[in-house]
Amino acid sequence: MAGLKDDPVLGINDMIETREETEIKDAVIDKVREEGGQGDREMAPMGNSIHRSGSRPQLDLSKAAIQGNSEERDPTILLPNQSDDISHLALDIGGSLIKLVYFSRHEDRTINDKRKKTVKERLGISNGNRRSYPILGGRLHFVKFETRKINECLDFISSKQLHRGGIDTHGWLSEAPANCSAVIKATGGGAYKFADLFKERLGVSLDKEDEMDCLVAGANFLLKAIRHEAFTHMEGHKEFVQIDHNDLFPYLLVNIGSGVSMIKVDGDGKFERVSGTNVGGGTYWGLGRLLTKCKSFDELLELSQRGDNRTIDMLVGDIYGGMDYSKIGLSASTIASSFGKAISEKKELEDYRPEDISLSLLRMISYNIGQISYLNALRFGLKRIFFGGFFIRGHAYTMDTISFAVHFWSKGDAQAMFLRHEGFLGALGAFMSYEKHGLDDLMVHQLVERFPMGAPYTGGKIHGPPLGDLNEKISWMEKFVLKGTEITAPVPMAPPGTTGLGGFEVPSSKGGTLRSDASALNVGVLHLVPTLEVFPLLADPKMYEPNTIDLSDHNELEYWFTVLSEHLPDLVDKAVASEGGTDDAKRRGDAFARVFSAHLARLMEEPAAYGKLGLANLLELREECLREFHFVDAYRSIKQRENEASLAVLPDLLMELDSMTEETRLLTLIEGVLAANIFDWGSRACVDLYHKGTIIEIYRMSRNKMQRPWRVDDFDVFKERMLGSADKKPHPHKRALLFVDNSGADIVLGMLPLARELIRRGTEVVLVANSLPALNDATAMELPDIVAEAAKHCDILRRAAEAGGLLVDAMINTLDGSKENTSSVPLMVVENGCGSPCIDLRQVSSELAAAAKDADLIILEGMGRALHTNFNARFKCDALKLAMVKNQRLAENLIKGNIYDCVCRYEPAS
Repeated sequence: MAGLKDDPVLGINDMIETREETEIKDAVIDKVREEGGQGDREMAPMGNSIHRSGSRPQLDLSKAAIQGNSEERDPTILLPNQSDDISHLALDIGGSLIKLVYFSRHEDRTINDKRKKTVKERLGISNGNRRSYPILGGRLHFVKFETRKINECLDFISSKQLHRGGIDTHGWLSEAPANCSAVIKATGGGAYKFADLFKERLGVSLDKEDEMDCLVAGANFLLKAIRHEAFTHMEGHKEFVQIDHNDLFPYLLVNIGSGVSMIKVDGDGKFERVSGTNVGGGTYWGLGRLLTKCKSFDELLELSQRGDNRTIDMLVGDIYGGMDYSKIGLSASTIASSFGKAISEKKELEDYRPEDISLSLLRMISYNIGQISYLNALRFGLKRIFFGGFFIRGHAYTMDTISFAVHFWSKGDAQAMFLRHEGFLGALGAFMSYEKHGLDDLMVHQLVERFPMGAPYTGGKIHGPPLGDLNEKISWMEKFVLKGTEITAPVPMAPPGTTGLGGFEVPSSKGGTLRSDASALNVGVLHLVPTLEVFPLLADPKMYEPNTIDLSDHNELEYWFTVLSEHLPDLVDKAVASEGGTDDAKRRGDAFARVFSAHLARLMEEPAAYGKLGLANLLELREECLREFHFVDAYRSIKQRENEASLAVLPDLLMELDSMTEETRLLTLIEGVLAANIFDWGSRACVDLYHKGTIIEIYRMSRNKMQRPWRVDDFDVFKERMLGSADKKPHPHKRALLFVDNSGADIVLGMLPLARELIRRGTEVVLVANSLPALNDATAMELPDIVAEAAKHCDILRRAAEAGGLLVDAMINTLDGSKENTSSVPLMVVENGCGSPCIDLRQVSSELAAAAKDADLIILEGMGRALHTNFNARFKCDALKLAMVKNQRLAENLIKGNIYDCVCRYEPAS
């Protein structure tokens, strides 16, 4: 650090008291240099800070500390006095709505134990892909307010301390004093109109960003970084579209606010506003207010859902005596003239239903926006048009009308697409304008969208307030219970039918109340996880689809929702018991049940409300709801009990296996995995079994009933690969990844013996387990203890576990009491990056991705990982999929079989 005070680039004062502080400062400075370059620094004032020009924040290094292990190559650095990097909030203040995007940091859950360090060293994992500055991983939140209620918006910002960097940012600012020079990025006309109000109420200045720059930056980020952000909407059918990053540009971005802007986007920061129209959302609201006396935009939209535009609009059939004008492709139901019937009828304004006026007006404006957009796309040869802005608001009629116009005028050649975060483009772009947020290089697999408690009610009449803690969440739920108020999901329209080009029937409703958010786009919280990667052994990541079950089939969807609902009471009982059965646990359990039920109701009414829906998403949603109400591991005690019972009989099983011939042993091992996979607390059939016998009795019964051929039986092909044939000698796999499933017999009596067999053949084994608990699934945190117990009775497992770093702190006694140094291939444990019974291999941990690079065998075990997801997945290496089917519906639809049928599917490297 010598000479640092003279550094013309950084200009940092070198009044440092300890060597550790020096090292920390060096780390921060190196990171700033590495990520930010050196060309635009100014001399800093006295004190421990780095001053950066323009809108860049200052770094306050006083009392900086390394979190965790300081020996890591790129350790996490906490800056407790950092009060200038507070800009984790950006706003788009429009004429009707204020949109907020704000960021909160994740709590760092990393545990730097010796086992993890050993595994990282063996797998060659560095910590270099984690950002120490400025993002440690976190959450991106989206919130909106009506502009006329700006004081509510200011109260929200103040309550969460967003103008100071947030109260949940892992201590960065919890003790920071108010910063009078704080700056928040903002765009939209309100950034000028309300600048003084923000200064007066919050003590912050609004740094105005160009509106077009922000719209484009926001759209580019969403389309590149979020899976299933874009979708088409034709005649009530929503279909999500995944766009290749390399094929994104050019496109036309149509932003429909009060007016409409049409922007040709050629790349990041490369765009041109090519057209626009003054007939937009403001027109609809303004004329609608005059004609219907509606008090709000949402009220006007709600009216349209009950309207019939045929009472006001002149249709082609009205002109041609009910006939089509087929020569030019116009059906009788096509609108010939919006509001055309009002000319010929002797009626006054009050003679027309406000509902019909609203719908006619909505269709007139939407249709013209769609037509003008296509004509501009045609000018530049653009096939792809994205529509955004809060005029759309996920409204089915609006999207259908725009889509019809684009499809009709382009003769199907161009496509209208919509964005789930349609109204937040400007706010997100303003947020991106902060330099070095680190979001610009995030990939689609590093963002996971979660839907918290209030998601089913977003946009409806019941809004969740800004809830600060768990108790507030529970109290909010209980208020409605006490009042006898039923919290219902928004009621969507039935899919509109069509009587021809552009003619839609009147929507029907389920229930007595229609809401303005009938097809609302629920927006969740984006969790930014920089340590997630695409599984490198997927044969074709672009073609990979994890979900086997098609929930777009209404009957399939209804069946699985029923299964989840019926399982809910038992799950609540287990969750409450896991927390000691206290009154507090019961309150939380009740709140969890109500929230998850509300999610199911919302998704049952509109399956695409949260994006493309698969069974894996539903199961993950359930686990997230449990965690939201602080149920960390609902099956903790059950798993522990089953592990102990299984470990007690493991020595006898290993002795039995060792007495067999090689071929018999291999078959017995696969039978053992299938038999042990019967233990699944997520299956109703299996829960019933638990009441009829002990875990060992059920396991033995299951093994005794194993009869080949199984429903899917590739064992002979797998056996030949493992043992060879008369004219072909076998060669062992180099490394096998074993994706384990349930605790208890499944892991102890099924997968561990199979892992042991691979180890004795010279194959490195990596046990892949959940990062977070889900049902009774084993986790990566629990596996080392299970292996350590098993290794007490087996030298093969002991030596492999020692080589893999699993027993570095355990005192393991070998069978003869001696401590041998016999070399062995390693047995390792890595986490998969998820907390669900299923796994999406587009989002796995960096740890697993590193382990996969030298793997030539994958074994996926269990219904969730091998059947519900990944049954059709193809890999670059050999793959074995093992599961016992414990659901009759799945058995019938997937393998044309019955409950308790077995699947042994082997697929050589593709």
